[in-house]
Amino acid sequence: MKTETTAPAAADLELVITRDIPAPPARVFRAWTTQLSQWWGPHGMTTPFCEMDLRPGGIFRTIMRAPDGTEYPTKGVFLEIVPDERIVFTDAFGPGWVPDPDAFFTAITTFDPLPGGKTKYTARALHWTAGHREKHAKMGFHQGWGESLDRLAALVLQG
Repeated sequence: MKTETTAPAAADLELVITRDIPAPPARVFRAWTTQLSQWWGPHGMTTPFCEMDLRPGGIFRTIMRAPDGTEYPTKGVFLEIVPDERIVFTDAFGPGWVPDPDAFFTAITTFDPLPGGKTKYTARALHWTAGHREKHAKMGFHQGWGESLDRLAALVLQG
């Protein structure tokens, strides 16, 4: 007896946000990798803790704090770092490639050059299940990641 499985369509698993930023990819990438605690999180949130080891298998951890003091930790590892072009991290693994049973998504961020020294910034959140995607959307993915992106763009434009 043969069992066939059909993979979910990408649209059922993915949330995406894109923005053109009037700064070159190198500047946007540098802000992402060296100033994350200054822009990570929606408006009103702070990121008092950020740990990044920018290499495949390197740790990525943050703690976002809401105005009421509630903390939201993020943890995972980097899968790929291509300077000025691409950052991929996932919560599917912890340090030492130990699988995380609560895996939720993998993030792929790209920094594509545009004419005039601008950057097309794209952040894709690829979820393990359609249910995870729906949960992330209901959590406010577009608003929250959009506000983070507002903060990143403002920081980059400060020079």
